[in-house]
Amino acid sequence: MQLKTTTQSTFGLLGLIAPFFLWGTAMVAMKGVIPNTTPLFMAGVRLLPAGILVLVVAILMGRPQPKGWVAWLWIGLFALVDGTLFQGFLAEGLVRTSAGLGSVMIDSQPLAVALLSGLLFGEIIGLWGGVGLGIGTLGISLIGLPDRWIFNILQGNLSSLEISGQQLMQNGEWLMLLASLSMAVGTVMIRYVSRYADPVTATGWHMILGGLPLFTLSGIWESQQWVNIDLAGWIALSYSTIFGSAIAYGLFFYFASSGNLTSLSALTFLTPVFALLFGKLFLSEVLSPLQWSGVCLTLVSIFLINQREELGSKWQSILPKPRDLEPHTLVPESTTQSAPLLEESQSGILAPLPLQIQESESEILSN
Repeated sequence: MQLKTTTQSTFGLLGLIAPFFLWGTAMVAMKGVIPNTTPLFMAGVRLLPAGILVLVVAILMGRPQPKGWVAWLWIGLFALVDGTLFQGFLAEGLVRTSAGLGSVMIDSQPLAVALLSGLLFGEIIGLWGGVGLGIGTLGISLIGLPDRWIFNILQGNLSSLEISGQQLMQNGEWLMLLASLSMAVGTVMIRYVSRYADPVTATGWHMILGGLPLFTLSGIWESQQWVNIDLAGWIALSYSTIFGSAIAYGLFFYFASSGNLTSLSALTFLTPVFALLFGKLFLSEVLSPLQWSGVCLTLVSIFLINQREELGSKWQSILPKPRDLEPHTLVPESTTQSAPLLEESQSGILAPLPLQIQESESEILSN
């Protein structure tokens, strides 16, 4: 019985980790195939077929289809933001940055989600959430800004900074930040989408509708999208589509519907860890010391944001409470009197024992 329980808990833990492992390794697979294809085409391939797979599974599960123009309007907006914009910025950013670093930027979206949730839904960020936001802002700055900018700022040499909007947009880290913001807005939007449509079915449709503009833009702006893709490249694309999108999202919604939201939130920071690890192993990606510092700070901030409620509760339990203080600091000495209490001694004879009893507030006032 104990062995069976241990086995079930082990598979349950592996299942919880699986979506984040698949998302992190999918980033590495996409980065590996980028030299042989185009970013918008790759984004469309990852999105549209995965949406079809999710929709087929939703139909087999008996999930209801969207009904009414309001439901389709929200799904369309969800598809534009969390589908087209998110995957488009992600694919374009991967061309200019590493898989591990890009994954860190993408998974910084809990910072934006916390801010948006506070503004739209009145959710309280709290002390630890505020600390996490500050640390996350510093970490993202260390990742996204050029090293020479940071060194000049630390040295007080602000006059030598050459800030150009075009230069920032060509920086892959900032494109990843736009992808993260798109994902954050999509995460907030799913709360509105789920009011009018089944969330799993809506996820499948938003992948399909979001992938169509990517293929359209790829046909207009890009050429030779699949000419140079070899067998290994198609395997990488298939892995990103089937495992990194369809199965990862399916597992995520399965555990979310089972009430494991706390566990999922706590494991979010594992995605960039997997991406950094496999990016180092398979792609030989190298980060600068400042970028590694930013990665560590960003991971810490993500953990603080996701666990702010639990950390706040533990912090409150550690703080001293009024009843834990010494009695003489709360009750004046004149308000106590002695009263006998009988205690049984070792010989069996009841002996009086003095005990301090505090008078009630009404008795104190009457005196």
